[in-house]
Amino acid sequence: MRAMFVGGVIDNKEMDMDEGRPPVHYPENTGAGQPRYRLQYVGQRDDGSIGFAVYGAPDLADDEIARIIEERAYARRFDAQPIKPPELSGVDHDGGTLH
Repeated sequence: MRAMFVGGVIDNKEMDMDEGRPPVHYPENTGAGQPRYRLQYVGQRDDGSIGFAVYGAPDLADDEIARIIEERAYARRFDAQPIKPPELSGVDHDGGTLH
């Protein structure tokens, strides 16, 4: 799976991740208690596998992230549709606490 980063200091960077469920935050633990990037979308393929994960900078609005995903053509590149992971429906912008 590929992880893509939108906004912040590592905007438009990519990296390989292990298959399976991507972590909600990247990096998972910064040591300061404040994650830098939060999982915003996953690219789900027809067979249910995840082709990519999009992490957004904390200060970037959701509609801006969606616009950038379309502009960068992640769906076409990875043959996967970007969706909001159901487990994130309760994630708030206050550091990722599930409510």
